[in-house]
Amino acid sequence: MKTGAPQISPTFKEIRDILKEVSISQKDTDRQMKESRQEMDKLNKETKEEMKKMFLALQKTEAHFNTQWGKLVESLVEGKLIELLQSRGVHVDETYTRVQKSYTDEKGELQRREIDIIAGNGREVVAVEVKTTLKPEDVKYFLETLKIFRLYFSRYKNATLYGAVAFLRSDAKAPLFAERQGLFVIRATGDSASLTNKPGFKPKAF
Repeated sequence: MKTGAPQISPTFKEIRDILKEVSISQKDTDRQMKESRQEMDKLNKETKEEMKKMFLALQKTEAHFNTQWGKLVESLVEGKLIELLQSRGVHVDETYTRVQKSYTDEKGELQRREIDIIAGNGREVVAVEVKTTLKPEDVKYFLETLKIFRLYFSRYKNATLYGAVAFLRSDAKAPLFAERQGLFVIRATGDSASLTNKPGFKPKAF
């Protein structure tokens, strides 16, 4: 024989009230989750914006840093350029830095190019590309520039054109690649600059 309090089943009203409380609790939970997602989305957006600003600021700083180093390398190279080239039989006697020129192409569009340093003597001209860090792709781009050099610098149309690359540091393969393309290779070192071409090197006339 069983003993104890009798089991009383919940009434319909009690069940309805329980379900109502559960529904209210679920709505509160959904609202809280929605608010949390909104806060997270807002935080993520703000974080992305801050990261974007930081990235742009770093880019500007890097660009300024590279520009300053580039100017230093140009100064070191230009100071020794005439001496270096004359030692290899190219008797230039004047130099110009950051020479900009433009011409109108066959489509009527204005094209512009800048040569970091130009050294010449009226009969010979050497165009110099200066890089803080020299990479093979820089050499390839400069070779394309040499092909169209006279379109921009028509005053040298009858001069023998040579090319040179100058750098502070480089990709390991870049200097050798440049030399194999017939370019003078100049490295800025300390407070000066020096040619790294092998003895007997013959520059290519472009």
